[in-house]
Amino acid sequence: MIDTIIIVATACTIGYIVFVIRRKSEQRKKAMALPLTDTQIGIINHAVSIYKYLPTAHQEKLSGLVQLFLLEKQFVGCKDLEVTEEMKLTIAAQACILLLGINHKCYPKLKTIYIYPTAFVSKTLTRNNNGVLVESETVRLGESWQNGPVVLAWDDVLRGAYDIRDGQNVVMHEFAHRLDQEDGNADGTPKLGHGNSYTRWSQVLGAEFSALQKKSARHKRHVMNQYGATNEAEFFAVATETFFEKSKKLKRKHPELYETLKAYYHLDPESWDKR
Repeated sequence: MIDTIIIVATACTIGYIVFVIRRKSEQRKKAMALPLTDTQIGIINHAVSIYKYLPTAHQEKLSGLVQLFLLEKQFVGCKDLEVTEEMKLTIAAQACILLLGINHKCYPKLKTIYIYPTAFVSKTLTRNNNGVLVESETVRLGESWQNGPVVLAWDDVLRGAYDIRDGQNVVMHEFAHRLDQEDGNADGTPKLGHGNSYTRWSQVLGAEFSALQKKSARHKRHVMNQYGATNEAEFFAVATETFFEKSKKLKRKHPELYETLKAYYHLDPESWDKR
């Protein structure tokens, strides 16, 4: 009798789990198939300058990805900031541009985006030379917590979205970190697929990271922001910003790095007309 009850209970549990998974899958499909309204497209077109240069097929795919992003993510305003439709769409559109060429589930582990009106103070713990943990405060424009939220400064989100040629985009930067963190390690290497991809990635990005560190130490100019010399994770995030916003210059001066990022994102932003 007890065995029968256990079997029935287990079957019911499995049935419920299957029901939930199917329902979620159906909701995701409906969201992806739902086009943005003219008003929503107008907001994105106005705030996110790169949108108008995307090929039509990319714009159409972005519409579905943004709908999915809005369905599954919660936006929370900090410091009395009231979250608006413009904020949601501006952030979602830029985050989803990174996914246009990737078979991706739209940042599945991300649930919440916190938005500050401007730069915010973040507390971090680091070990000093004696091995003692020391708490420090750092002013930040954005950060991504592994398996946690993304935090963004709204004024910098707007600046990054509007200027698509300065190589600085806080949303793309933080969501590149998100891609990097999905394998459990924030080490500058996202999930790539087969083994040869990792070998090539390590060779090209390792060499480019070392070169940026050397130029940064000598205070020499580089197509990438010198913040990318901080560590491998920041290098990938900064390289992503540069790939999308300074694509022509990156391809001309660092062709191997450009081609490696192109192979990962399955996108060729250099071919988009960003005059």
